[in-house]
Amino acid sequence: MTRSPTNTRPARLWSNVGLPVLGAVLAITLWWLIAVLFNISSFFLPTPADVVDASRRLPSYLLAETWVTLVETVIGFGIAASTGLLVALLLAASRTVERMTMPLIAAVNAVPKVALAPQLLVWIGFGPEPKIIMVILLCFFPILVSAMAGLTSTPNELRELVHSLSASWWQTFVKVRLSWALPQIFVGFKVAMSLAIIGAVIGELVNPDRGLGSVIVNSATSADTPLAFAALTLLALMGAGLFYLVVAIERLVVPWARAITS
Repeated sequence: MTRSPTNTRPARLWSNVGLPVLGAVLAITLWWLIAVLFNISSFFLPTPADVVDASRRLPSYLLAETWVTLVETVIGFGIAASTGLLVALLLAASRTVERMTMPLIAAVNAVPKVALAPQLLVWIGFGPEPKIIMVILLCFFPILVSAMAGLTSTPNELRELVHSLSASWWQTFVKVRLSWALPQIFVGFKVAMSLAIIGAVIGELVNPDRGLGSVIVNSATSADTPLAFAALTLLALMGAGLFYLVVAIERLVVPWARAITS
């Protein structure tokens, strides 16, 4: 006997909302207990109350810098996602081009991105552009690899089926290979979204004029550790929010993927 939707709705709500909230509460409680029980100075480890007080001191400042980091992250991720998908489609369409360019792409990806951050200031100058490019550099390869993995993993049975139906190459590529690759592509999106925030912060640490990375640098200069933790907390919240935004889009675009995997 199958369960009705009304019986599964509370369980689903608890699983999707209750458990994440409980995990966050437990983590904050553990953080508070460690700081209090071991009597750690707020200079080294501020309590959650210290972080809240620091956020109340400069709410407009933190909000403005959060917006700057968010814009850099979203723009860089959008460019990396579009270019990564385009390159993956081109490589998947031609095995010759793939074999010719993939070693070069892998070699470029092996270059430490942090080492390029100061050089980007020399090449491009100050402003948001070097930070956006740092986001693109960190996000491009995971999206490319995941898209390539999805596009090249189409089962032979599906290819033989569409071939028997006299489908054209374009119809096979779009309706079969691309549709089959979508779940894997979204895996790359979710990995790259977390890396996007890291890329933005790296650029802001090297060029601390705006953004939450500049808040962290300036807080270290003024020995205001609670304010630095407030910026870190905002980065964590931003990362979680953007990650679950990608998850929500995935469920809208490929709702059948969860049914297949489960």
